Amino acid sequence: MKTRLNCPCGTAIAGADEDDLVEKTRSHLTESHPGMNYSRDEILFIAY
Repeated sequence: MKTRLNCPCGTAIAGADEDDLVEKTRSHLTESHPGMNYSRDEILFIAY
């Protein structure tokens, strides 16, 4: 299960599980990178 992701901007994102990680990553993208939308699969591809 992947629960961590490092955004190229330097922000580290951690979730309790994959669903939480995807939700937190999408929130980060909305706040910090408007217009950048990634699918669940794309987010989990770069997660670890």
